[in-house]
Amino acid sequence: MLEQRSCRRLPGARLLPFAAVSAALALYLLRLRPRLLTWGATQDEADRAYPGDELFPDADGTSTMATTLPAPPEKVWPWLVQMGFDRAGWYSWDLLDHYGAPSAERIAPEWQHLEEGQRLKATPDGESWFTVARLEPNRTLVLRSDLRLPSGHSFDPQWDVLPQARMDGIWGFHLRPTTDGGTRLVVRTRGQSRPRALTRPFDVLLGEPAHFIMQTRQFHNLRGRVGARVSSPS
Repeated sequence: MLEQRSCRRLPGARLLPFAAVSAALALYLLRLRPRLLTWGATQDEADRAYPGDELFPDADGTSTMATTLPAPPEKVWPWLVQMGFDRAGWYSWDLLDHYGAPSAERIAPEWQHLEEGQRLKATPDGESWFTVARLEPNRTLVLRSDLRLPSGHSFDPQWDVLPQARMDGIWGFHLRPTTDGGTRLVVRTRGQSRPRALTRPFDVLLGEPAHFIMQTRQFHNLRGRVGARVSSPS
């Protein structure tokens, strides 16, 4: 009799792991994911359109994250304009996006020139890069990335024939002054990927969480650098 009862319970027991995974996935998609995609941003900041959005009018992925930095936009801008793998780095987790080399702790005059159309290396071999898509000093910097899959190498989006498997997007930095002399830094990502049936699960489960981890780290490190610069006598 005991053996019969155990056998009757077995099918339900086998469903428990599936149910637990389903519940965890639902919790992430419905509650956690929206917070990751709008971390630190107000509703107005998340809903607003920014320069560069028009590059992907039919985007299938977007995020808006924000922070407040303790210096006016003209003091924050030099840190942003010098970003690049072979320049100041990205101020995030250097082990992950800068091959372990530390990002710059100073503003370097030799890295202060930037113009639309300029390419910024994203990897040591130069096979992947960001293109400066929009630039308005002290206000807007939009970097565009177009990557073939699965190689992760960049391509020119002006090509007549685009790769069938690709990820295209922007990483935009938008600076607005605050009433107390600081800067509201809003970072907007927006893009498309193909084939969507394959890239969608990657974006939701890996790409978006990875961006959250890297972007919040960059906010933290920028705040430290900008704050140290403001407090130091010069």
